[in-house]
Amino acid sequence: MDAITIPQGDIQKLLGAASGDAALLYIFLQSGGEPSMAAQALRLNDQRLSCAASTLRQLGLWDAEPRRFLEAREKPLYSEQDVLQTMQSDLSFRALYGEVQRRMGRVLNTEELKVLLSIVRYLGLPADVICILVSYCQDKARHRGGQRNPSLRAIEKEAYFWAEQGIDTTEAAAAYIQRQNVYHSRLSALTRLLQIRGRDLTAAEEKYARQWLEMGFADEVISMAYERTCLNTGGLNWAYMHKILLRWKEAGFKTAADVRSERKPGAAQPSGQRQLDADEIAAIQRMLQED
Repeated sequence: MDAITIPQGDIQKLLGAASGDAALLYIFLQSGGEPSMAAQALRLNDQRLSCAASTLRQLGLWDAEPRRFLEAREKPLYSEQDVLQTMQSDLSFRALYGEVQRRMGRVLNTEELKVLLSIVRYLGLPADVICILVSYCQDKARHRGGQRNPSLRAIEKEAYFWAEQGIDTTEAAAAYIQRQNVYHSRLSALTRLLQIRGRDLTAAEEKYARQWLEMGFADEVISMAYERTCLNTGGLNWAYMHKILLRWKEAGFKTAADVRSERKPGAAQPSGQRQLDADEIAAIQRMLQED
């Protein structure tokens, strides 16, 4: 069998997903394996295979269907009569209505039922996926410190994202939620590393943090960038730290050892001397001025 070359970007996506099944399926497909033989070759049952396939599709690593772009302003305007007729004629919608009420812990009003009907009809999400969606939005609100359940409008907004991403099966929902859990776990660890306590990251800060995690650096490397930033700027400067990590990525540094030696992986070890980088020169200049 010929050697398989995996792009660095794909490796980072697979590591970020933290799904062994998805990684195995990716390698199987890259080696020329037939998708129809994947379950037998990888010894995966239907549920695990479906979840792995959904993960690869969400990562953009396997035959993702074109994204659906759904405009809220284009959805049909459902009336109270539409809701009443659906409640009378559609037993599955009636059951969904009861389950959503149970999860929300209250009775849904007519306007909220119109939103729920829109999620079913316009977005086309199945009832079991909608139930998972509601629980996910509740967990998301609690994670952000909210004491109340999310509104049906907030759930509808997330439903549009799921529908556009093709998250319309329980397996696809499970794969997405797993990825989000891994991401938030890594984000929490990064927040502690940056010594940020007692508050959530702002949207701009989280954008930086997400990019750093997607670069595939280990925590130790990010910690080294943080220490250099504090040394050279007197504290956490997000833009400055971002430039340091970008430079390391462009230089091909992957490990703390690469950063310490300021050499590309695989390069010959310098014989005792090396050129100081700009950060080190600036630090030395400050020390001389202080003296």
